[in-house]
Amino acid sequence: MAIVMRKSEDEQTAVSHTAVSHTAVSRWQAIPAARWFWLPVILFTTTRLGILLVAYLSVGLVADAAAPPPYHLRGLDNRLLDVLGSRWDTGFYVSIAEEGYFYEGVPLPSVAFFPLYPLMMRALAAVVGDAVVAGILISNGALLLATILFYRLVAESWDEVVADRAIWYWLIFPAAFFGTAAYSESLFLLCAIGSLYAARRGYWEVAALLGIGAALTRVVGVIIAPVLLLEWWRQWRERGEGVRPSPFAVLAALAVPLGTLAYMAYLWRAFGDPLAFVHGAAAWARQPQSPLVTIGDLLKTPAGGWWAALWAGNIHLDNWIDFLAVLLFAGLGLVLLYWRRWPESAFVLLGVSVAFSSGLLMSQRRYMWALFPAFIVLAKWGGRPWVDRLVTAVSLMLLGLFTALFANGYWVG
Repeated sequence: MAIVMRKSEDEQTAVSHTAVSHTAVSRWQAIPAARWFWLPVILFTTTRLGILLVAYLSVGLVADAAAPPPYHLRGLDNRLLDVLGSRWDTGFYVSIAEEGYFYEGVPLPSVAFFPLYPLMMRALAAVVGDAVVAGILISNGALLLATILFYRLVAESWDEVVADRAIWYWLIFPAAFFGTAAYSESLFLLCAIGSLYAARRGYWEVAALLGIGAALTRVVGVIIAPVLLLEWWRQWRERGEGVRPSPFAVLAALAVPLGTLAYMAYLWRAFGDPLAFVHGAAAWARQPQSPLVTIGDLLKTPAGGWWAALWAGNIHLDNWIDFLAVLLFAGLGLVLLYWRRWPESAFVLLGVSVAFSSGLLMSQRRYMWALFPAFIVLAKWGGRPWVDRLVTAVSLMLLGLFTALFANGYWVG
């Protein structure tokens, strides 16, 4: 099986987007047969089995698990199903799928969670008989498909060596276990990656539908609109006299907010408040706020000073981990901007901005994992062996730690 020779770093930097557009098909044909399928499947299976093993063993080894939060959770007899489908936000998705939305008269309104994922859970539960099982199946099926599409997206725009590392780093990111639990991240990623990939291949109608799906899955999904607009502009500008996208393809970007508007219309009809998802999120103290205020709160000097707090272990490590994740991904987004990867940089930088403007550092590492183009930068840098070893070692260590904590009911994102 032939192996494509990697270009030097200087050559890769010099390759323009125009050249990439014209050579994408020939480059793809040179990739070893079916590598785009079997490698993502192997890495997906390997990483998921590792996560399940850590979760299974940690529940038995940790003597005193955290007390369960009041999140509509219901325990399950099967240990792995319980870990993946009865922890933190999973309870809301199961509740929505089984009982519908709640807004007024409850301490934690479920309207803060967008509807596509629980709707799919409800539909599949009619077949498999349980909403938890349905949610886990949807999450893992979506993650597998997203992994395959992500590989193809990177391989066609860069090369398969970069694609190999990109999906590896992505699947072992410290928050990657959320893609296997009953959370909406995997479905959002499938819609977001699929939308950009479809646009890049010229299937703008598919890109529009998947963009609408992303906007129906998470509030941040609306950023697919400017991403598709920039992708259209990139193709129009760089293809010169070649086959340019139709001017009507811009409608794909304009269609994306329909997902958000559809949910708002439902909330208006059901509860009389089209912004119920914003007002409901306030129950978690998650309200639009300047990132500068959030940073200022983090940097407030603790009682006794920083050194005393460090020695005593009184630093809020979760907040600092989330803050460092935000800084890392903001930096990676700026690198994409420097490389003039306009659609990818917009996705990362807008994703960071939306997440970090929510008024809380809580969950930022999970939100950052969904910003998939950032992993392309890490994959490019991973061509240096020491970078590859560092990213792999740190990611696997933290992935194991966070998975064990999550499995035992502790908050990690």
